[in-house]
Amino acid sequence: MSSTYKSQLISIIRKSSSTFAGIGAAFLMFLFLASIIEILLGAYNHNITSGVEELIYYSLLEDAKFFLSLVFPAYLLYVLLSIPVTRLAFGLLKLIIVIFFIFQFILLFYFNTTLVLLGSDLFGYSADEIVQTVGSSGSIGFLPVLVLTLFIGVLILTINYFSKKIQWPLWFALMIPSISLSFILNGGESKFNSPRLSNEFESNLIKNKSSSFFASSYSYFNPDRFEIDIYADNYAKDYGNDGFRKATYVDESKFPFLRLDSESDVLSPFFRSDERLPNFVFIIVEGLGRAFTNEGAILGNFTPFLDSLSQKSLYWKNGLSTSGRTFSVLPSVLGSLPFSENGFNEISPSVPNHLSMLNLLKSKGYTNSFYYGGNAEFDGMANFLQKNGVKYIMDEDTFPRGYKKIPSNNGFSWGYGDKELLRYYLENSAKLDNGSPRIDVILTVSTHDPFIIGEKEKYRKLFRQRLKDQKVDESKYLDYEKQYSSVLYADDAIKNMISEYEKREDFENTIFIITGDHRIPEIPMVSKIDRYHVPIIIYSPMLKRTEEFSAISSHFDVAPSLLNYLENNYNLQLPKMNSFVGQGLDTTKLFRNINMIPLKQTKTALIDFVMGEYHLNDDQLFRLDANMVETPIEDPDKKEEILNAFNQWQRKNSEIGNGKKIIPDSIYKEYTSN
Repeated sequence: MSSTYKSQLISIIRKSSSTFAGIGAAFLMFLFLASIIEILLGAYNHNITSGVEELIYYSLLEDAKFFLSLVFPAYLLYVLLSIPVTRLAFGLLKLIIVIFFIFQFILLFYFNTTLVLLGSDLFGYSADEIVQTVGSSGSIGFLPVLVLTLFIGVLILTINYFSKKIQWPLWFALMIPSISLSFILNGGESKFNSPRLSNEFESNLIKNKSSSFFASSYSYFNPDRFEIDIYADNYAKDYGNDGFRKATYVDESKFPFLRLDSESDVLSPFFRSDERLPNFVFIIVEGLGRAFTNEGAILGNFTPFLDSLSQKSLYWKNGLSTSGRTFSVLPSVLGSLPFSENGFNEISPSVPNHLSMLNLLKSKGYTNSFYYGGNAEFDGMANFLQKNGVKYIMDEDTFPRGYKKIPSNNGFSWGYGDKELLRYYLENSAKLDNGSPRIDVILTVSTHDPFIIGEKEKYRKLFRQRLKDQKVDESKYLDYEKQYSSVLYADDAIKNMISEYEKREDFENTIFIITGDHRIPEIPMVSKIDRYHVPIIIYSPMLKRTEEFSAISSHFDVAPSLLNYLENNYNLQLPKMNSFVGQGLDTTKLFRNINMIPLKQTKTALIDFVMGEYHLNDDQLFRLDANMVETPIEDPDKKEEILNAFNQWQRKNSEIGNGKKIIPDSIYKEYTSN
C-alpha cells in the first residue's frame, strides 16, 4: 500500500468520522426531542402519577441505552461505505434516519391512542386488518402528520448543518463509538434495567418505542425462543403438584394436549333439572374489564346493570381472559383450545380438527349462530366458525335496512353498535328458531376504539352522574369520557336485550354466559394482570341459587364445565378424551388458583403465565392477592419453577400447527358428525 493511498485512506476515515459525529449528535438530539414530545403528549392526554420531569428523565435514559447499542455498528458501516463513495454513505445514512423517525412517530402515535406497545403483533395481522384498525382509531390524522412533517424537515436541516458546517474534533468523533463498543461488550442493555413506575402505562410511556418493537420482533423470529430446561418435566407435567389440578395426558408425542376428561361437574348443584335441553347465549363484550365492572372495581363501577345481574347469577369476580386482544376469545370460551403460533384461528393452511361446544352439540341437535356488528372475517373468526359447522354467521353484511351503522372515522367504521346488534339478534334469532336447542354467540364492538356510540350526549351525562354518585376524583376520569360512556352504553344495551328476552317463551330454558374478551387498553392499566382481568357471569332462570366466587377461573374453563353439566344432566354422550386446556370453573368462594393459565398478550406475544397465586410477565414475577392486585417479588427459585412450567406449555403449544394434531380423527368423526 503506497504512502499516498494510506494518506488518502486516513483522510477519508477522519472526515467520515467527523461527519458521522455530526449525524450522530443530530440523531441523539432528535431522539431526545421525540421522547419529550411523547411524554408531554402522554401527560396532556392521560392521567399520570409521576412528575413530568421524572418521566422525561427516565425516557431520555432509555433513549441513551438505545443510542449506545446502535452507534458502534452504525459507525463501522458508515466508515466502510465512505471509503468507496463518501456521498453515497452520507445520503444512505440520512435516508435511514428519516425512515427511522417516521416509524418512531407511527409507534408513538399508536401508543398514545391505544396505550399498547406495538411489537411483533404487527406480523400477526393481514394488511386489511391493519388498515381497518389504524384507520378506525384515528391515530394518524392531520395534526400528527403535520407534526411529523415539521419534525422531519427540521431534522434534515439539522443533520446537514451538524455534519457539514461543524468540524468535530477527532477525539470526540472516536469517543462516542468507543463508549458504544464498551457498552455493547459489557452487556449494558441488560445491566441498566428500566425503572418500575407506579403503573403499566407510565412504565410503557418512557420506553423507546422502536427499541421495544425491535426487541419484540427479534423474540418472535428467534427460532430458539423456547429455552426448555431439561428438568422442566419435574414441574407440573401432570399438573398435579402443589395442589394444582391433575390432568392425565394420553399420548403427548402425537397429541400434545390430549387427555382424559376431568368429568368434574361443578354447575349441577346450582341448577334445577329440566327435561328440555337448555339454550346457551354467549354475550362476549368487547373490552369489558373487571377494573370498571361491578362492585369492588378498582376504577369504579360503570356497569350498573351487569352489577345487578351478577347478584342474581353465578359470578366469578376473578375471571381471566386468555389474551389481550379479541383473537383468542372464541376458541378459548367455546373450545378451551391452545393458541398455536398466532392464535388458533390463524393456523395455516387450515384450522385442525378439534372439539368445541359448537361442533359437539351440533351433533346432538343444537342450532348454532354467531352475531357480530363488524366483519366476521376479522381475526379469522369466520374461519373458526365455519370449521365448527356454524350455519348462521350474521355480521355487518347481513344487517337489513333499518339498522344504523356506527358513524365512520377517517372513512372507517367497525360496523353496528351494540344496541343495533342486540336488536338484530333478538329479531333474527326468533325467526331462525326451529324448535331445536340453540347456541347463540354474540360479540359486541362499541367499546372498541374509537368508542363512537349512538346517543352520545345521553351517555356522557350518565357518565358524569356516575362519577358524582361514586364520589370519585373526576379529574382522573374526564380524559376517558368516551371510553367510560361507551361502557355505560354497552351495559344499557345488554340490559335492554335481557329485558326483551325475558318476554320470550324460551327464556325459562336459556343460560346466558357474559364475559369480556379482554380489558379496554385505552384506559391505562393499573397492573400487568389488569389486561386480562374480566368478569365471568352465568345467568339463567334455571338457577336455583346464586353465588359469587373469588377463586380464579379463565375462559379456558367455561366450555369444559358447561359440557360436563350437560353430560351429567341430559344423558348426552360426550368423548372421554379431549384436548381442552382448561378443566372447569372453580366454584370455591375463597380466593385460590389451582390452575396454570397461559395468557397471550397479542397474537405473537405469549409472555404471561399465571400459576397458583403467581403471575409471570416476561421476566418479572408478581404475587396476586384476593382482589387481583399484584406485587412484584424477587424469588429466583419460584420464578425458575414457574418459567419451566411455562416453557413446557409453550413447547406443546408450538407443536400445534406444526404437524401434530389436536385430537385423533376417529374421535373427531365420531362426536361431531350429525
